[in-house]
Amino acid sequence: MSETNPRRIVIGDVHGHYEGLMTLLEAIAPTSDDQVYFLGDLIDRGPHSAQVVNFVKRNNYPCLLGNHEQMLLSILTDEKTSSPRMQAWLYSGGQATVASYHEAPIPDDHLDWFRALPTYIDLGDIWLTHAGVDPSKPVIEQTADQLCWIREEFHSISKPYFPDKQIIIGHTITFTLPGVSPGQLAQGQGWLGIDTGAYHPRSGWLTGLDITNNLVYQVNIFRNCLRALPLKDAAIAVDPTKIKVDRRN
Repeated sequence: MSETNPRRIVIGDVHGHYEGLMTLLEAIAPTSDDQVYFLGDLIDRGPHSAQVVNFVKRNNYPCLLGNHEQMLLSILTDEKTSSPRMQAWLYSGGQATVASYHEAPIPDDHLDWFRALPTYIDLGDIWLTHAGVDPSKPVIEQTADQLCWIREEFHSISKPYFPDKQIIIGHTITFTLPGVSPGQLAQGQGWLGIDTGAYHPRSGWLTGLDITNNLVYQVNIFRNCLRALPLKDAAIAVDPTKIKVDRRN
């Protein structure tokens, strides 16, 4: 492990699990010199979305726009509170977010912060985005919807999108990919998925990745246990030919 160089640390989808996040960060113990990044989906499903947002925002940690933040922002433009978009968000965990704000309106400073979240962060050799990229389009043509929502079309790529960068994503729970068990990371062609399903009853693992030292830290939300292991032992290679892609849309 590097004792002198600042670390680059990436945190997967937190989904409102504030206490789990605090336990994970206590284990990682980032210093003021370390860089900590969040892949988005801070909110929904878990009980403490407001606290998670407060924490990340207060510490000025770089954070990406996730599809759950995007869903929240999209309903703000719809005056019909019973609209399908509102119902979809509530069904996808939004009700827990509303409760975390004690049924009060989400503060304007939080909403403004969500609106300012980037859809990707380029670290040179590492490229962070929430969901992945449309493999048929250059970066300049990628939309927020694609970067926040894409799944199989990206996971099934047969060669790296970037020749000189690894893409690190959240969004898709890793055990939903072929050959990956709960808690394991998913390794594809030029990409690495670290959303291990903190909220999901089959998993409960929240993941932080120390890129500098190729070390994975994980806390289990349900079992209240911690583990740290080398990336090579945590990541499972995904066969792109076994991923089913619906190309009808």
